Amino acid sequence: MELRFFNRELSWIEFNGRVLHQALRTELPLLERLQFLSIVSSNFDEFFMVRVASVKRQLFTNPDFVDISGLTPKLVLHQISSRAHQIVREQHDCLKNDILPGLSKKHIMYVNPEDFSAVQNEYALSFFKNDVYPLLTPLRTDTEVFPHIGNLAKYAAFLLKPISGIRKTDSNFKGDENAPRIALVQIPAGIQQVVWLPSESHEKQFALAEEIITQYGTHLFPGFNVEETMIFKVARDADFAVDEDSGRNFIHEMEKVLVKRQSSFPVEITCNSTSEKILKFLMEKLELSDDDVYCVDGIIDPNVLGSLRDVEGAEKLCFPEWQHFYPAELPQDEPYWDIIKQHDVLLHVPYESYEPVVKFISDAADDPNVQAIKMTLYRTGKDSPIISALERAARKGKQVVVLVELKARFDEERNIGWAKELENAGVTVIYGLVNLKVHAKIIMVMRRENDTIRRYAHLATGNYNPKTAKIYSDLSLFTANYEIVNDATLFFNLVTGYSTLQNMNQLAMAPVTLKSKLLSMIQREIDRSDSEHPGLIMAKMNSLTHEEIISALYRASQAGVRVLLNVRGICMLVPGVKGLSENIQVVSIVDRYLEHSRIFYFQNGGDPELYLSSADWMPRNLDRRIELMFPVLDRSVFKEVKNILEIYFEDRVNALELTECGQWKEISTKKDDLKKRAQEMLYKKYKRRNEAAAKKLKIGFEVRRKD
Repeated sequence: MELRFFNRELSWIEFNGRVLHQALRTELPLLERLQFLSIVSSNFDEFFMVRVASVKRQLFTNPDFVDISGLTPKLVLHQISSRAHQIVREQHDCLKNDILPGLSKKHIMYVNPEDFSAVQNEYALSFFKNDVYPLLTPLRTDTEVFPHIGNLAKYAAFLLKPISGIRKTDSNFKGDENAPRIALVQIPAGIQQVVWLPSESHEKQFALAEEIITQYGTHLFPGFNVEETMIFKVARDADFAVDEDSGRNFIHEMEKVLVKRQSSFPVEITCNSTSEKILKFLMEKLELSDDDVYCVDGIIDPNVLGSLRDVEGAEKLCFPEWQHFYPAELPQDEPYWDIIKQHDVLLHVPYESYEPVVKFISDAADDPNVQAIKMTLYRTGKDSPIISALERAARKGKQVVVLVELKARFDEERNIGWAKELENAGVTVIYGLVNLKVHAKIIMVMRRENDTIRRYAHLATGNYNPKTAKIYSDLSLFTANYEIVNDATLFFNLVTGYSTLQNMNQLAMAPVTLKSKLLSMIQREIDRSDSEHPGLIMAKMNSLTHEEIISALYRASQAGVRVLLNVRGICMLVPGVKGLSENIQVVSIVDRYLEHSRIFYFQNGGDPELYLSSADWMPRNLDRRIELMFPVLDRSVFKEVKNILEIYFEDRVNALELTECGQWKEISTKKDDLKKRAQEMLYKKYKRRNEAAAKKLKIGFEVRRKD
């Protein structure tokens, strides 16, 4: 039978495989390769907590279910385990046998406690006694109720044996004499994870706090010898539904979800391979099978090595620094109102600075002519200047309305804090919509000008988060286009109040019109395509999983439409199948920045249209979230965005191509083809633009001096 859809979970794993692929590239700087290894671990943590947990629940509730890829939950879990174990083995082999030895050659040496010199041993013991020991709480495991193991918290486990001849413990504290004496110690998250050791050579030598704890843990158990130790962490089910009918208690319901994540059923355990007895014991207590165990030889989580980037001279082991250029057409010392009225302005982060977005909101907060500010907030980060500006605007008496989406997974706690803080400052906070997560990214500013209200908008593909804007590649648009800002007004009226959906001229909104708009544009491309003038669809997104959209793209391919897809993560579409998808090419790029922008281009019979969006082509985005897709109408901006999209399809360094078998391979090139790297090409483009603007400014100053 012809395979029409790849399995979603298995496709996601292959995305992590592409991240690992970057870590394995020996031509990349060592600490960047280490960073990719860390991302593999972080990605897997979330994958197990959400996706694997979901499949396991399905296995219990509907074991005979067959998904559109033809797999049952049992088969999915089996294939997940097989491929995930392979990736984890390659990941840790790379860390142990390549990255750490490579760092050692650069005079940054990891030292196992067993190899400590006498001086290092004395130093590490002092660190343990003074900085760690007071924070540790050993937990016995022979109690009536097994000790709680927190989600993703790291633990040291100790197998103990009483020392003969030592006075026995009081009978009240004996516990079960037949149970193995295994104690658990949670490793405090707040301690120094990388411990720099005294060194007699010119090398910088370090150990890990977690291993120092296992080395000197015997001090926690007077009267006992430590026979075996193990370091581990457990991932638990974190995908919980919220009672959205709870009214004003919605925040309370979200807080309950955060508590549940710490005590939900275990999904997976990661550990080092130092004690089979302890591992077997934990597997029994946590009800985990062999498929759920990821046992590695050495450091269990590369994220613990993140601070190595702060070592003196570490910059030589990282990518060369790339500047974040301030857009040449936006002034740094005055508001943007007059410029935005004249034409739309595109912002491309992180190549360009995120400061214009912060300035836009800050200027609105301080401008006496600004009457109101409305915006959506999904993930905004810690100590956000955007939050500060909104609070300042409210205190100055402006109308400030913020739609805070509390259901931003793993950012719920932070968002609850921001929501309360904003309310205390006088901001009107809307806590999302019942059963619909608000994922749209939009700001509206209402400003009084010449006895009328002029509206300005900012629409984006990424979150309003200045920190992630330095590492996520996103596009956004400043505009005063009447039709767009009018649609934006209708959007806010709909999501903050009671309103039937009014006809929007330019914006498409999920879950109401966005999917139908996409399907109609795909169909239009089919209708306007012929053998002499084939249609063309180019799209860049994070994930492609929507069955209706994929089926429409298949029909487009069968009609001769050329379909070029750049998909960072999950792709359930099967490309290159004769008679089905032979005109579809799927590529993916993993590089120093996380690709996050969504760009959709339709040739439309010679009258092309171009859109940006907060939405991926997934059921959750198109059917279950509030999303926006907005057109690029300004001709100059249109040309710019299309060029950006085309560059992504020119990559021959980091781009991999999806085959009909589900594998990702390097794109074949001719000998004369240049090895183009999309992100590098984009950076150089903005660098040249910045240099030209600076030169132009310098010439202007010189002319004025001559006058």
